[in-house]
Amino acid sequence: MDQVIVLTGASSGIGRETAVQLAQRGAQLVLAGRNRAALDEVAAEVTRLGGGALVVPTDVTDYAQVTALAQAAATKFGRIDAWINNAGVWAFGPVAEQDVAAIRRVVEVDLLGAIHGMKAALPHLRHTGGTIVNVSSVAARRGIPLQAAYSAAKHGLSAFGEALRLELRHERAPVRIVEILPATINTPLFRHGYRAPGVAPRPIPPIYEPRVVAAAILAALRRPVREVFVGGPARLVDIAQRISPALLDWLLLTPGRIVQRQYDGHEPAAPNLWQPEPGLGEVTGSADSRSKSVSVYTALIGTRPGWAKAAAALLLAGAAALSRRARTR
Repeated sequence: MDQVIVLTGASSGIGRETAVQLAQRGAQLVLAGRNRAALDEVAAEVTRLGGGALVVPTDVTDYAQVTALAQAAATKFGRIDAWINNAGVWAFGPVAEQDVAAIRRVVEVDLLGAIHGMKAALPHLRHTGGTIVNVSSVAARRGIPLQAAYSAAKHGLSAFGEALRLELRHERAPVRIVEILPATINTPLFRHGYRAPGVAPRPIPPIYEPRVVAAAILAALRRPVREVFVGGPARLVDIAQRISPALLDWLLLTPGRIVQRQYDGHEPAAPNLWQPEPGLGEVTGSADSRSKSVSVYTALIGTRPGWAKAAAALLLAGAAALSRRARTR
């Protein structure tokens, strides 16, 4: 893979795993994040695996830093072939109990940070061509209770990318916009995110390993598609939201299902909203024993646009038929 790729949020989780998989294919990587020590460790691993690495500590909420990131990439490698907007933070808890500053910060990082990335990348990609990958979430298709700020930011990212895609098509610019929509992923996000005192988030199953998302990103770089759902349940949520939002309301509100507040008796650790998470960066979170290392749907269907459309059409038709049947009883 002879590509120069800028990757934000590269110090841990999905970003770090994506860097490893890209390095194994010989990519030249520009690694961005707030934790310099963790980025240096990722860069060393990238080099050991046969890739190239440039570390550029960056806070994506600062547009000047993001434009400097793009310029550093172009200066070092002569071009940018792809830009992956992966940096993200997370907040958990009822809206009434969340600090407004935390809500604002989630939107600044997850939405404005990605917008800054797209704006900075466009001058480099517009004439030579390339791909922008926005790592979003199934929460972009359906707002998740207790994750309101995160859901809002991902909805906004989806809409912004959609609008930009059409503008670029109108200009006949050779730039592709890809949206990655994962289900629940076993990353350090749950451990280092903002949460209400005494409440520990319980990830929504099924849970997938970061390597599943990274593989989807690599597939999208090889063959750019409009969107990739990571994990069959993510696609099912999207379809259910189109067919019967009320059904999803019921699923989200039914006790013992998704809306769960687990009291753990401890105050939350310092969240990574304003400061990078400590340490040298981890790929996985604390759900290793419950997480899946492969998504059959994503591998066989999700990254293949023709198959994905056919599968979606069949599922939509089936769901619509079931909905009509239920109403006639």
